Amino acid sequence: MAEVEFVTGAGAFTVAADLKRAPDSAAYFLNDVDAGVFDGAGIFRILKATQRPPKRAPIEVVQMGHFSMDERLAPSISHETTLSTGISHRKSTVSLARFAPGAVYHSIFVCMRDEPCLDFGGARNPDGQGFAAFGHVIRGFDRIEALFRDWVGDEEYLDQPIPILTARRVPD
Repeated sequence: MAEVEFVTGAGAFTVAADLKRAPDSAAYFLNDVDAGVFDGAGIFRILKATQRPPKRAPIEVVQMGHFSMDERLAPSISHETTLSTGISHRKSTVSLARFAPGAVYHSIFVCMRDEPCLDFGGARNPDGQGFAAFGHVIRGFDRIEALFRDWVGDEEYLDQPIPILTARRVPD
């Protein structure tokens, strides 16, 4: 496990990336961290089941990193399904955001509750491939929960993203 501490405008939290079970997804995330991709990015999306009815299965997640709406994004990494890694989308799981399998865009999300619809065979995406979970929040999840709990509104995208000041590997 490689640990990464995020320092944000809403407090700090630590993600453990599982290089053994999700080597490609975790490596993609860690390469972004090492390149400083998350520094200056933001927490920009909070999805709650109580918001406007979604087109697909409702989920509760907090998304951060870089925002993209370009669904034409080409796949750039192999898609590690939850079936292959054994990492299910449970409360505190961290996963790569994507448009199509392997079409990722420097954005991650944290599950605020168990989300089986994000796993392989789940109903969130029509392709049934689910999302590539690669780790968990191991410290500071209470800060993300407070942010999630306190967010009000019908829109899932924040008018003012919460800044990510830094994201750095925690030394062994």
